[in-house]
Amino acid sequence: MKNFAAIDFETANGKRSSVCSVGVVIVRDGEIVDKFYHLIRPYPNYYTHWTTNIHGLTAADTDDAPDFPEVWSEIAPLIEDLPLVAHNSPFDEGCLRAVHECYAMPYPGYRFFCTCRASRRVFGDELPNHQLHTVAYRCGYDLTRHHHALADAEACALIAMQIIDEE
Repeated sequence: MKNFAAIDFETANGKRSSVCSVGVVIVRDGEIVDKFYHLIRPYPNYYTHWTTNIHGLTAADTDDAPDFPEVWSEIAPLIEDLPLVAHNSPFDEGCLRAVHECYAMPYPGYRFFCTCRASRRVFGDELPNHQLHTVAYRCGYDLTRHHHALADAEACALIAMQIIDEE
């Protein structure tokens, strides 16, 4: 894949609309040309113990962060002509749709590709699982900051450049 935006959301609780951070990596002509990371005040604005254990973020980290529409106004122009890539894309696409709906924002119908599905096709039983850190390692990326939205988006971008063919 040569031109796309890899995206990753972290959520504050079990609601898909509760995005609390986003990482975006822009790839053009097979090269990373831009990276974007931002904390977001989640909606609804509460954290569960379980989600904090995964990514380490708490309400104290996002109490002064902007709401999603403000952050998305910076991201949307960067990705408007690009397909989106995510690892386990149904989760990230679900988050994006849910938060657009919560804020009554029109959803542009982004086209998503999934590096997890691609990994299953390309690597099959060669890997013990197709979790992001496992696939990233197989593709030469050491994901030491797993569940940091930008690190996960970078890993996803590297994987996509190696194993996804645009259809």
